[in-house]
Amino acid sequence: MTNSKAIQCDSEPLRVFIGYDSTVIVAYHVLAHSILRRASVPVSITPLALNQLGGLMWRERNPLQSTDFSFSRFLTPYLAGYKGWALFMDNDMLVMSDIAKLFALRDERYAVQVVKHDYTPSSKSKFLNQPQTAYEKKNWSSVMLMNCAKCQALTPDYVNTASGLDLHRFNWLGDDALIGEIPAEWNFLVGEYAPIPVEQIHNLHYTIGGPYFEDYRDCDYADVWNAERAHMLMAELPKSKAKEPKEKELVLPKFADAKRVEAVS
Repeated sequence: MTNSKAIQCDSEPLRVFIGYDSTVIVAYHVLAHSILRRASVPVSITPLALNQLGGLMWRERNPLQSTDFSFSRFLTPYLAGYKGWALFMDNDMLVMSDIAKLFALRDERYAVQVVKHDYTPSSKSKFLNQPQTAYEKKNWSSVMLMNCAKCQALTPDYVNTASGLDLHRFNWLGDDALIGEIPAEWNFLVGEYAPIPVEQIHNLHYTIGGPYFEDYRDCDYADVWNAERAHMLMAELPKSKAKEPKEKELVLPKFADAKRVEAVS
């Protein structure tokens, strides 16, 4: 049975902010497509592209920073005007369910809701030989359902000056009790968690590397991502159903002149 709460349309579109990395452009587009394809209500998707943020991001790139959006993700509440709810997602994901179901889990008691992973990365590096840093609350910030009014500590000044650990460990909240939880199926770490049937997963996260990289073309659930990309690139008219029989054309007899045709008609 369909969850009526999940498909209820708000007065405004659901706001989704996706990390954008200029080295993996295709990942952003496939993720956005997967969201729009399955959404039951209007969705507004914003890429967090550094070239579009202007003076909002001025901090220098950290050697441990593996993506362009490692820190810009925390500008989400500011960009949302510190109003309502907004969702941030890493770009290396694939949504397999209606995103409205995730927004239906909003709980006003919390400032942010995440999947509370409890794991240590299995390797010291990931895609393109980027460093894999282990720290408390690792990967919690890769999917954040944010109650923007309660995230006003995340000003552009703070986002640009705070340490990476302060940001990703949610120290800016001052109280871990403000961090709510969402089901693990909304941030399934591909390659870190043992494979399960894809029907049980709401959001695949290719955190180590996805099939858009040569070294990971045969990773778990690579076929699912490739199928989504193929669907996105589809550019053909939908196949028509059974063709309707054509109406029998009226065949007029041949007459010697036009006057006799008019007389018959």
